[in-house]
Amino acid sequence: MQRTIRNRWAWATGLLLATMLAATGAQAQRMEGDRAVAQGVYAAEVTVNSQGEAERKAAFSRALAEVLGKLSGDRGVARMPGVSRELRRAGDYVDGYDYRQDEGVSASGAPSFSTKLVVRFREDDVDALASALGVPVWPTPRPKPVLWLAIDDGSGPRLVALGQNNVARSVLQRAKQRGFSLGLPSGSAAEQAAVGAIWRGETATIARLSSRYSPPMQLIGKLYRSKGGWTADWIFVDNGRVLSKWSDSEGDARRAMAGGADGAANALTKRYAKRSPSGPAGKYRVTFTGIDSGADYARLSGLLQGMSVVRGITPLRATQDTLEVDLDLLTGLPGFRRMVDKDVLLEVGAPADGEEPAQDVVVAPAVFRLL
Repeated sequence: MQRTIRNRWAWATGLLLATMLAATGAQAQRMEGDRAVAQGVYAAEVTVNSQGEAERKAAFSRALAEVLGKLSGDRGVARMPGVSRELRRAGDYVDGYDYRQDEGVSASGAPSFSTKLVVRFREDDVDALASALGVPVWPTPRPKPVLWLAIDDGSGPRLVALGQNNVARSVLQRAKQRGFSLGLPSGSAAEQAAVGAIWRGETATIARLSSRYSPPMQLIGKLYRSKGGWTADWIFVDNGRVLSKWSDSEGDARRAMAGGADGAANALTKRYAKRSPSGPAGKYRVTFTGIDSGADYARLSGLLQGMSVVRGITPLRATQDTLEVDLDLLTGLPGFRRMVDKDVLLEVGAPADGEEPAQDVVVAPAVFRLL
């Protein structure tokens, strides 16, 4: 009887995987001898059409957007104020890069090839950028929730355990793209028998069964055929507390599964991601010294205009070597300080007493010298 059950599960697993691969093509594999892969939060890999400089520059921007997405847990981080400007100069944050050639098989069975650019970014610089722009940061090390996934392809629900990890590849890989990992249960007899509890959404039962794993977090999902494709219903549980419930319906089973990782990441970052204190947006009156010529003024103006935290500059008063301005800052003076190149601008003290500023301007307690 047990052999019959195992055979049925193996057949159903193979059928589901074959259906997924037929819809989207085989998973690409690296060519032998080529080991460049993105590891960790501060690395990403993107597809490129060539190894030319223009293509690489554009790919750096996409890679930095992915890294900021992993760092924050927010897939929409590129739309945050100030981020798009920094993405255009993503090369300034690059620590190193490599290319990788991937070979796969298309849906028609023909060989397919793609080139990946694997980019590594400097951690300190990316952290400073996130802090200056008010991008929330999801602290590391990050938890590895257990994925309790049951699939019914028409033959009854079955548990996806460690031995069937290929079936869950899309959700496991999406989790890595979002900056965390998911684990699978070992598939013991007791775990296999709990598939009904998964299907009914009995979170307490699954939490007890999951107590042998760490941390006490569970992503509970059921995937089943629905009109026009597949539907996945999800529940994310953290230490016995339900953080989120959602459903994904897609024409392709792998896309429906991948939505589980997105929902889990959204729930985790909402609870655990924190913004660094960077100050409120607004106008700040700042004094710059060391302005001895028109060339110095042009250099300072270009520097300020190139800082994504600076939204506007209003010159107010100039003396022999001093310039006083109102800076419209995206994240306040703390964010400005984090983005200042200390080899060009050095903070040297507090401003002298002067006229009272307008009501919507904050007097910044700082003076910067142009070096």
